[in-house]
Amino acid sequence: MEFLRFENTTFSRERVLNIRGKLFTISAPQVMGIVNCTPDSFYSESQSSTIEKQQKLIDLHVKNGATWLDIGGYSSRPGAEHISEKEEIERIKFAVSYALEKYPDIQISVDTFQSAVAEYALEQGIHLINDISGGLINPEIFSIAADYQVPCILMHMRGTPQTMAQQNHYDNLLQEVLVELGTQVEKARTAGVKDIIIDPGFGFAKNSEQNLKLFSFLEAFQLFDCPVLVGISRKSLIYKTLGISAEDSLNGTTVLNNIALDKGANILRVHDVKEAVETVKLWEKIRGSLSMI
Repeated sequence: MEFLRFENTTFSRERVLNIRGKLFTISAPQVMGIVNCTPDSFYSESQSSTIEKQQKLIDLHVKNGATWLDIGGYSSRPGAEHISEKEEIERIKFAVSYALEKYPDIQISVDTFQSAVAEYALEQGIHLINDISGGLINPEIFSIAADYQVPCILMHMRGTPQTMAQQNHYDNLLQEVLVELGTQVEKARTAGVKDIIIDPGFGFAKNSEQNLKLFSFLEAFQLFDCPVLVGISRKSLIYKTLGISAEDSLNGTTVLNNIALDKGANILRVHDVKEAVETVKLWEKIRGSLSMI
């Protein structure tokens, strides 16, 4: 009797990014550590509003195996208060300079939708722009990314952090998210952005049920032929579904990160790097074993 041969094709294609003229190959799932330089993150343990906390968190992420860091100074939790570009820059200045100087081999993104903040970070040497609005709020962010030859992470969102919770009506959730993201991808490419990373935007202009439904169709985002970033770390789709708090959502995060890898995620954006790195290692081991059957 012949043994059945199983072929695991998930994550079978390498992704290559051009970052300031240098090629960066994503040949295995990457872990991106979140550095929130804010006083009001939805997850209290990730609040790093002091220089000491930012340094400690950056060091911990890298020690635990993060290959990417995402530095942000604008709280995007639902209903968060708007802050000026000047204040946002002040919040991230230390983290940006420290991470770039201490860890030159780590890919560092700035999490912002404000163009002046993006330009400031790029002038310092940051490698990517992570725009939660996908260029909707400040479209000029695309031309800035093109000028500096850096990739853009484009996330699906409607409205602003202050209004997005009221903009979650969809007649066809998956179709509308794909079309709206596709429109922004086309605008970015027209502006000269060469490399784009797609983020479905879990938790942004979507309720818990919609987040779970969208997550179940994660494979559909492969149609953009871009790397896919998944950011579900300790979010409400986990803790509201389970009836727990963000502080108790690490186990749920790990479960969904593993499923995300099966569904083709290239980058996991997380608060808890150690656990995500371990998840990737075990997932790769199992995937490697399947290929030898």
